[in-house]
Amino acid sequence: MSVTTNRPAKGLGALRVRFASLAREIAKFGVVGALGVLVNFAVFNLMRHGTDLQVVRASVIATVVAIVFNYVGFRYFTYRDRDKSGRAKELTLFLLFSVVGLVIENGVLYAATYSFHWDSSLQSNIFKFLGMGLATLFRFWSYRTWVFRALPAKEAVASAESFLDEPAPPVQRIK
Repeated sequence: MSVTTNRPAKGLGALRVRFASLAREIAKFGVVGALGVLVNFAVFNLMRHGTDLQVVRASVIATVVAIVFNYVGFRYFTYRDRDKSGRAKELTLFLLFSVVGLVIENGVLYAATYSFHWDSSLQSNIFKFLGMGLATLFRFWSYRTWVFRALPAKEAVASAESFLDEPAPPVQRIK
C-alpha cells in the first residue's frame, strides 16, 4: 500500500518530473512540427514547380499554410491542457511570433537565393530546411513562453480534480 501526500516533489524527484514533462512537450511539439514541415515542403514544391512564382514567394505561401496547420495542432494536441481563457490574445501572439518565424525561415532562403544565387531545386529545399530549423527554435521558445502558457498550479489541480464534484452513479447489485 502506498501513501500519497500533497507535498510537492523535492530534489532529484522534482527534477525528473520536470524533465519528463518537458520531454513529453518537446515530443508533442515535434510531432506537430514534423507534420507542419511536411505540409510546408509539399505546398512549397507544388507552388515552385506548378506555378511561375518566385522561390521566396512560393515559400512564404507554404509557410503561411503550415502556420495555420500548426496552430490547430498545437492548440488541440500539444498544448491542449494549457490556459484557454484568452483565445484572441493567444491567436494574436501566435500570429506575431509566427510572422517572426516566417521572416527567419524565409530570410535564410532569400539570402541563399538572391545573395549567393543558390537557387536550384535542391539548394532551395536545403536552405528552406535550414531556415525552418532556426525558426523552429525561436517558435518553440516563444510559443511555450508567451502563447500557450501553463495554467497556474491551483487551477490545474482544481481542473484535474473536478470529476470528484460529480455525483457517483448508482450502484447496481448483481443477483
